[in-house]
Amino acid sequence: MTHKGFSGSVGITIILFTLFTCCALIVAPVSAATKYLGGAPSFSASVNGVNEFTPGEDATISILVKNSGLNLVKQLDRGTIDAEDLPNTAKFVTIGLSSSSDAVIIKTDPQMAGDISGNGKTVTLQFRAKISTNATAGEYQLPLTIRYKYTRVIEQEAADTFEFTYNKAEDILPVTIRIKPQVKVEVIEAVPVGLSAGSQGFINLKIRNAGPENGEMTAVKLLRNGNSPIIPTDNTIFLGSFPSGGIVECRYKVSVSKDATNQMYPVDVAISYTNREGTIVTSRPETAGIPVNAKTTFTVISPVHEISSGTSGTIEVQYRNDGNVTAYNAQTRITPHTPVTISDNTAFLGDLEPGKTATARYDIQSDNAAELKMYTFDSNIRYRDAYGSSLESDTMPVMIAVVTAASGQSTVDTVFRVCAGCVIAGIIIWIAVRIYRSKNNNR
Repeated sequence: MTHKGFSGSVGITIILFTLFTCCALIVAPVSAATKYLGGAPSFSASVNGVNEFTPGEDATISILVKNSGLNLVKQLDRGTIDAEDLPNTAKFVTIGLSSSSDAVIIKTDPQMAGDISGNGKTVTLQFRAKISTNATAGEYQLPLTIRYKYTRVIEQEAADTFEFTYNKAEDILPVTIRIKPQVKVEVIEAVPVGLSAGSQGFINLKIRNAGPENGEMTAVKLLRNGNSPIIPTDNTIFLGSFPSGGIVECRYKVSVSKDATNQMYPVDVAISYTNREGTIVTSRPETAGIPVNAKTTFTVISPVHEISSGTSGTIEVQYRNDGNVTAYNAQTRITPHTPVTISDNTAFLGDLEPGKTATARYDIQSDNAAELKMYTFDSNIRYRDAYGSSLESDTMPVMIAVVTAASGQSTVDTVFRVCAGCVIAGIIIWIAVRIYRSKNNNR
């Protein structure tokens, strides 16, 4: 009986051991790790959105970067630790866009994109660029440089140990953009006609279509440049067809603000046209410098005039044109004030060319009670420019001195009177001496 019981205990033990072993076999695959033995990142890049730009444009180029890398070999039930980084994941990615041509200037530095996993994951980056005004039409390939790291496939030496090592990689991918043809303005000649501060005049332009595009339904526009004192009055001239290489002449009426000085001022010239695709396009403005004359100035060059207190007389005031343009139909006006009055305070000067002088005459009268001192009178000149615009000069002072009646004569008159008196006195004395001597001789 004892032997039989012992055999039963051994059987139960064998059964329990078998059950535990089966459970362990069932649980073990659940905790097993997966390992990838092959694969790497694989990048492609393309422009996301608009890829056509025009010369002179400040562009934003949006680029879509895609990682299509796959994990090629997958090993199951290898150790107990899953790898944190897969072979097809690009880590610490830096992406930079550059240009090998002066036609496109990239202004954005390389950008950090973080980690980009494989299996078709994407990231979009934007780069600021300047398209040169001299860029010719056509396609341009911009190199996109992608620098990153990815995990190296290694054997796992122990079930609970995993060593992470990485490869460095650099991919250079071409990104294609297109520069569209357009009409380009080239100002060959810009000639001002009668432009001076505060007046109106004309600008004669000769322009060329220096671009490869033929313009249809073309209009040439003269535009104000910022706060330039040159302000277009008629700013659009319709041309119709404007072929590449064509030259046209345009004439625009403009006005010039009063604060302009003797210097060059900018104006902008742009062309609105219909391109080969039927789209209305406005070209990039071209800036031209236009010389402008300052406001015409006049100067009183006559000396100080004198008038005796309580008398009347005529004074002559001489004016000189110190400007660069002719003053047409000029007339001057003087503003009187007591105690000196002027019966007619305007005088006609006629056409006054640059550097020329003209004389105005005024009849003035001084009160008996006028204080003996220097008086200042305001005068100005109103005239017309070459196109009939009425203009007025700045105020110019005219000096008049009121003197006493005795001192009211000029120095020349005084000298003449003294000399004449001396001569008369000499003659009288000479006659008296002759008479006296004649009488003595008769005795």
